[in-house]
Amino acid sequence: MNNEQIQITLPDGSVRMYDKGVTSHEVALSISEGLARNVLAAEVNGEIWDSSRSIDSNATVKLLTWNDEGGKYAFWHSSAHLLAEALEAVYPGVKFGIGPPIENGFYYDIDLGDQSFGEEDLLKVESKMLELAREKNEYIRKDVSKAEALSYFTKKGDPYKIELIDGLEDGSITFYTQGNFTDLCRGPHVPNTGVIKAVKLLNVAGAYWRGNEKNKMLTRIYGITFPKQKELTEYLELLEEAKKRDHRKLGKELDLFTFSEKVGMGLPLWLPKGTVLRERLENFMRKAQVKAGYSPVITPHIGNKELYVTSGHWEKYGEDSFKAIGTPNEGEEYLLKPMNCPHHCEIYKSRPKSYKDLPVRLAEFGTVYRYEQSGELHGLTRVRGFTQDDAHIFCRPDQVKDEFIKVIDLVLYVFKALGFSNYTAQISLRDPENKQKYIGADENWERAEREIQEATAERGLVTVTELGEAAFYGPKLDFMVKDAIGRKWQLGTIQVDYNLPERFQLEYTGSDNKPHRPVMIHRAPFGSMERFVAVLIEHCAGKFPLWLSPEQVAVLPISEKYADYAQQVFDALAVEDIRGFIDHRDEKIGRKIRDAEVSKVPFMLIVGEKEQENQEVSIRKQGEGDLGSMNITDLIGYFKTQIDKDISGK
Repeated sequence: MNNEQIQITLPDGSVRMYDKGVTSHEVALSISEGLARNVLAAEVNGEIWDSSRSIDSNATVKLLTWNDEGGKYAFWHSSAHLLAEALEAVYPGVKFGIGPPIENGFYYDIDLGDQSFGEEDLLKVESKMLELAREKNEYIRKDVSKAEALSYFTKKGDPYKIELIDGLEDGSITFYTQGNFTDLCRGPHVPNTGVIKAVKLLNVAGAYWRGNEKNKMLTRIYGITFPKQKELTEYLELLEEAKKRDHRKLGKELDLFTFSEKVGMGLPLWLPKGTVLRERLENFMRKAQVKAGYSPVITPHIGNKELYVTSGHWEKYGEDSFKAIGTPNEGEEYLLKPMNCPHHCEIYKSRPKSYKDLPVRLAEFGTVYRYEQSGELHGLTRVRGFTQDDAHIFCRPDQVKDEFIKVIDLVLYVFKALGFSNYTAQISLRDPENKQKYIGADENWERAEREIQEATAERGLVTVTELGEAAFYGPKLDFMVKDAIGRKWQLGTIQVDYNLPERFQLEYTGSDNKPHRPVMIHRAPFGSMERFVAVLIEHCAGKFPLWLSPEQVAVLPISEKYADYAQQVFDALAVEDIRGFIDHRDEKIGRKIRDAEVSKVPFMLIVGEKEQENQEVSIRKQGEGDLGSMNITDLIGYFKTQIDKDISGK
């Protein structure tokens, strides 16, 4: 009997003693049987493990259930293996690529050879998954040598797994088996297949092996699973709502943007209404930036390749950039701009700076270009040319915290004005166990990380901290926003950078009359205008706040007799920058109202004999109906009050 004891520290700080080799499941069982039934996996010293895996030394342990992100990760990872087992049973000889969990569900990339697979086959595989789940087979982990692993998959004839194994080190390879299926996998997994109660395979797509267009196109099957049927039903209802809100569908219906194969894949064309929407957002941000002390700048759409070699972007993003553009001069090459920051460094460097000049805040709506594979393009959320609301703050080290707080305030101002009230701030720090991945002195990192933590605490932000998620040049803060139907988006980022000032040899003269290196803060509250508009469309379901709507009013004359009065109303509103249109069609007023409702115009102003006599309009609000009548002066005041309320978030 092994009497050696180890300490297990739980999330509440309590410490319990257990025999060496205890499992997380046994820890859960010692707390309560109900907890043990619900534990799917465990976070052991920050790493997610199977709940059946032995713990042989002192450890911090967090027991993971369906309510934890780590619990869902293990659940959906296990579901991917269950999908693979079902596919192997239904389609003998199928070969497997990778099958990871994703934010919502999982997928598996497969090679069916000459066998076909389409949407109609999903139900057949779903049924097999549920049948196998009911067998309650355990997920069994086994350490294997590289030779054993290669031998197994060579006999099985699976070239994709062999390629993956070739890239692994001997001694680091594990297999997982459930039922009649074995896969190359590092885990973690749930205890057994029985916890998977509800299954839905969502769609089929194509995906190049390892994301390389030169490799074979595999079949990618997406799915999602839940521990209860009720949760799957609710998720499918959410998917239906998401389809209604799809920015690609609404963007077309509302005439906001389009794409053209002749112009090029992933290069959006903004239509007049979409341009008004985008310009409203840009003007909103410009006013906020001027008030916050930013100076606007403009930089070219291309830059000399050497600029991006100096910045490090060529080394890091060269493969994701468009090919260099040659000029008639031998050896001279230019790139479509992949980043704005190197250009801003050169602007900073264009004239000497004193410590009294700092901070310098440079802002630009700069368009950048990155090559995305055609299969990854998706409406406005993944494009090849996009505009960032980019700004770079060059400051002294003693100014970093104050500047960081000011950027937080700007991001929160944007969120409030646009109705994003549910968000979490993710603090991304260095991996303390692997500091060689990062550049810069320890004292700079420690100071920057401390100041980000203090800044978020001072602003009372709800935060999560992720070790190892910092950029290689510095820590950062990312805002994770939930939209109206609960989906999570990363919007807004603030990054502290010690790298580019060093690479570009940026300096300022300090109070000691000696040269010093500034610190650089990158920030983009919108991120990219394209992606932000896509998220906003889906968040609002196309019903934008009044201040942002491309067409704020539809003036609807009951008949042609009132066309002159309709024009009078329209002109009075236009003077006050209230935008819209007059519906002069020879249609009944009911049809005009319905069409304006479908177009999601916030307000309909109906004019007829009574309105003309009283110099008023009858008002209908989109989705709400009649609001009564007002004269033009009161109407303008009402609109301005509504717009002020929208922007202030009150």
